[in-house]
Amino acid sequence: MADLRSAFLNVYSQLKSELLQDPSFEFTDDSRQWVERMLDYNVPGGKLNRGLSVIDSYRLLKDGKELTQDEIFLTSALGWCIEWLQAYFLVLDDIMDSSHTRRGQPCWFRLPKVGMIAVNDGVILRNHITRILKNHFRGKPYYVDLLDLFNEVEFQTASGQMIDLITTLEGEKDLSKYSLQQHRRIVQYKTAYYSFYLPAAR
Repeated sequence: MADLRSAFLNVYSQLKSELLQDPSFEFTDDSRQWVERMLDYNVPGGKLNRGLSVIDSYRLLKDGKELTQDEIFLTSALGWCIEWLQAYFLVLDDIMDSSHTRRGQPCWFRLPKVGMIAVNDGVILRNHITRILKNHFRGKPYYVDLLDLFNEVEFQTASGQMIDLITTLEGEKDLSKYSLQQHRRIVQYKTAYYSFYLPAAR
């Protein structure tokens, strides 16, 4: 498992390098340094359970057979797309919730000189997912299915976030809006689809 985690982290470095050399944008030194710092601060800092689950799910589909290097890379790249999606959600969620810390450190938007630039950083994180998919899966017969899957799960998660936000409006203490059924819907849409369904979806 340690070797798999190490290989997974190596794929992050490769994907990051590709994104920082993306020919569709003419980077300056400042913009490249900003994006690299933003990625390193927000993407790989969690437990990586969602991303690693993609590799585990694929291994189960292969009945425990050894994965090829190409299979490890592609499943890792897909796993990182989920970690990028997580980072995108968390950067924006922290702003919406006026949070102070995330993963034991200040939220990205709380850092000096970041502030509301973090909103655009969230948009960049989301767009990186489609860049990664395009770079590594465009020639695959399931490419459109992958795009559709990420779009569907993003919609479900954003809708769950909306339910959460309008149920717990800041400054209001109306607990009558908050029921077990409402809690179930928030957990299902805001968290479950991208945390548990997406890593195993095929």
